[in-house]
Amino acid sequence: MKVYESSRIRNIALLGHTGSGKTTLAETMIYESGSSNKRGSILGKNTLSDYHEIEKEKEKSVFGSLLNLDWRGTKVNILDTPGSSDFWGQVSESLYVADTAVFVLNSEAGVEVGTEAFWKAAEEENIPSLLVVNKLDSSKSDFQKTVDMAKERFGRAVVIVQYPYSEGEDFHAIIDVLKMKMYEFPEDGGRPDKLPIPESHKAQAELLHNELVETIAENDETLLDLYFENGELDEYQMRDGLQTSLLNRDIFPLFCTCASKNMGTGRMLGFLGNVGTSPLDREMTRKDGKPHKISSEKAPSFFAFKTTSEPHVGDLTFLKVTGGKISHGMDMVNNRTGDSLR
Repeated sequence: MKVYESSRIRNIALLGHTGSGKTTLAETMIYESGSSNKRGSILGKNTLSDYHEIEKEKEKSVFGSLLNLDWRGTKVNILDTPGSSDFWGQVSESLYVADTAVFVLNSEAGVEVGTEAFWKAAEEENIPSLLVVNKLDSSKSDFQKTVDMAKERFGRAVVIVQYPYSEGEDFHAIIDVLKMKMYEFPEDGGRPDKLPIPESHKAQAELLHNELVETIAENDETLLDLYFENGELDEYQMRDGLQTSLLNRDIFPLFCTCASKNMGTGRMLGFLGNVGTSPLDREMTRKDGKPHKISSEKAPSFFAFKTTSEPHVGDLTFLKVTGGKISHGMDMVNNRTGDSLR
C-alpha cells in the first residue's frame, strides 16, 4: 500500500443541498484520477458511495461515505455527505475531520436552504471552503444568478476562478481566470484542450483575473506591496497567497463543473492538490475544547469519527490519526472515559 506524507493528503467533505450532484461529482473525481476505470451513476444505481439499498431506492445519499483517490501523488479522501438536514449527524461527523469543505451548488437553483445550513456549520468549525457550480449543461442553468446568490449569502470573499464560456445544452468550455486559459472539452468529457481565451471574452476574463489577484493580495501585505510595485502577481506568488487566504477563510474560490459529463473535474482536483489544505495546516479542536495540532512527532493518537456495521464485513470504525503512528494490536486510552482499548 502506498504511503503518503501528511502534507500530500487532502481530506475534503462534499456538501450541498439534495440534488446538487455531490455523489456524481465524487464518482467522476475518482474516475478522472484513474483510481477507477468505471464511472457509476445515480440512475444506474452503481455509484461507489450510494451503495445501500435505501440509497439506491431513493436515488440520494442517506449515509456519509468515505472514498479516496490518488491525484498525481496526492491522496484525496472524499467524505460524500447527504444533502438533507434530516441526516445532520452524517454531515457533522464529516465536517469534524475534514480539512476542506467543497460546496456543490446546483446551477439551476443557486444557493439552496440545505447549503446555507451546512455553510454555517463549516463556518463554526472554521474550515477552509471552496464552491463548485455544477450542472452547467442544464437548459435551466443560470451561472450568474448562482454566483450572485453565493456572494449575497457568503460574502464578498466568494471569488470567481472559473466561469462557463457558454452554458445550457451548449456547455463545452470553461474560462479559467487563474490560469488565464480556456479549457475546451470533447463532447463525451474528459481531458480538455488548453486554448487561448477568445477575443470576445478577454475583457471579462481580465476583469475577473484582476479581482482574484486583488483579493489574494489584500490579505497579505508582502503580496500587496508586490502587486502595487509590479501591477501583477505571477502564478507562484498567487499560489502562496491563495493557500494562506484559503486557510484563513479570507477567500472562497468558485469553480465550474458538469460532473455528469466529466467536465471541469480535473482542474478542481489540480487546485486541491496544489493549493488545498493538508492535515498539517490546521488545528483540530478536541471534544474537551482543547486545540490539537496534528503531527507525526507526537504520541500516537486518533479520533474515531464513525462506526458502521456492513453486511458480510461486520463492524467498521473509521479513524483520523492525529499523532504518531498507529499499529495493529496497540493499546490506547480513551481520553474521555479513561478506559483502555486495543
